[in-house]
Amino acid sequence: MKWHKSSYSGNREPNCVEVAEGSLTLVRDTQNRHLDPLPFPAREWNAFLKAIKEEKL
Repeated sequence: MKWHKSSYSGNREPNCVEVAEGSLTLVRDTQNRHLDPLPFPAREWNAFLKAIKEEKL
């Protein structure tokens, strides 16, 4: 899986969240990459992102 920085993490922030998306979405803290990432089924991850976007409107 390919990791990418969350778009909600600022460019200058040393503390950010990285995401690897696929059938299972993995989320990890860049300060603790050695720890296991949090896994989410893709369907649940997409529902989470949709809810966030709806809240911002």
